[in-house]
Amino acid sequence: MAGGPMHNSVKPGKQYPGNLTTYVTVTCIVAAMGGLIFGYDIGISGGVTSMDSFLKKFFPSVYRKTNLEKSTNQYCQYNSQTLTMFTSSLYLAALLSSLVASTVTRKFGRKYSMLFGGFLFLVGAILNGFAQAVWYLILGRILLGLGIGFANQAVPLYLSEMAPYKYRGSLNVCFQLSITIGILIANVLNYFFAKVEGGWGWRLSLGGAVVPALIISIGSLILPDTPNSMIERGEIDEAKKKLKRVRGVEDVDEEFADLVAASEASKQVENPWTNLLQRKYRPHLVMAFFIPFFQQFTGINVIMFYAPVLFQSIGFKDDASLMSAVITGFVNVIATIVSIYGVDRWGRRALLLEGGIQIILCQIAVAASIGAKFGLSGEPGELPKWYAIAVVIFICIYVSGFAWSWGPLGWLVPSEIFPLEIRSAAQKTKGIPIEEMGNVWKTHWYWSRFVNGEDDDVHNGVKSVV
Repeated sequence: MAGGPMHNSVKPGKQYPGNLTTYVTVTCIVAAMGGLIFGYDIGISGGVTSMDSFLKKFFPSVYRKTNLEKSTNQYCQYNSQTLTMFTSSLYLAALLSSLVASTVTRKFGRKYSMLFGGFLFLVGAILNGFAQAVWYLILGRILLGLGIGFANQAVPLYLSEMAPYKYRGSLNVCFQLSITIGILIANVLNYFFAKVEGGWGWRLSLGGAVVPALIISIGSLILPDTPNSMIERGEIDEAKKKLKRVRGVEDVDEEFADLVAASEASKQVENPWTNLLQRKYRPHLVMAFFIPFFQQFTGINVIMFYAPVLFQSIGFKDDASLMSAVITGFVNVIATIVSIYGVDRWGRRALLLEGGIQIILCQIAVAASIGAKFGLSGEPGELPKWYAIAVVIFICIYVSGFAWSWGPLGWLVPSEIFPLEIRSAAQKTKGIPIEEMGNVWKTHWYWSRFVNGEDDDVHNGVKSVV
């Protein structure tokens, strides 16, 4: 990307007073629980596809390839269009629902998007848990995806607006931490449910998704709306009272005035989606597109989703492969905690660069290790134990690099770089108030050529501060 991530040395024009109150901390933790539904699904789906009873019932062709046929070729054993539809339908549904979710988020508030997402996920989890045919699974996956689309759109935005700017990074990373906890819980449950006699443990795994669905649904009901959202809906007096409580101080006049100015600017915009294509928003749009794109392009979903299958292929038995997935899930959680500590201390740019290098090196190591043993034939023969352990270690280092960099920052950065008038449609910032984000782009050596001189003060959502 031309210009690279925003530089950390940009000085904010304003520093609003405020404290990290218990009220804000609790509400942000509850909101961040929305990540549980995404993480749980990633972890649980990969585990059930390695359970023989699940494959035998819904994907018999895959079961025959992996268990009955005598071929020692480890490649393409899970090659099934139906299985691919089962896994990919969720992500397609999430993509489509995220487009609708922005309108709901803007008109009805962030908390109602979370509530609707939790409800859809709940219905999908019930369908999957009681599935009797493949179409049950696929319909359930579509509903799960719709729910994830709403939650993933609303939660990072909610966290960015509620948190004081000095702590916005740490609190927003709690969303990614919630995702990693969901993955870890799913991996642990898969390990134990795979041992259930009668081969119906997969129903417990899939149906267990109702728990994170209920957490985000009930949690959204007790969450307060953000002052930004209340101002957007014309609740001016209530918004100022809420801002005072959120910041823990009485002196919120300056920040509140900027929020109101941003809201007034947003009301002048009839179509925020069309507005995104304007030249002055090109830097924001480029970053908001490519950062999540490369977050997914790192291949993390392949690793986390198919971890049990991958570990089976490199020589682990069923129980051992599920346990190895638990280990990577645990590493994922610990590394995300590192990000919570460091994102507001070291900055977004430093973490993205270090994590990216670590990810690339580990991918090369894993690819070389598998290529050396499996070759073109896919028949590795007898694999030594040290080899399988080495691959797991490389994968754990890879996961840790992702978990403290591109994982959390892929959600954080896009949620905080946009001015209010296009922020809900668009879904660096260390120590910079979210209303001041326009000035970051104005002072950047490359992106300033796009944003300077085009109705800066109005469309950046704040009064002139330079």
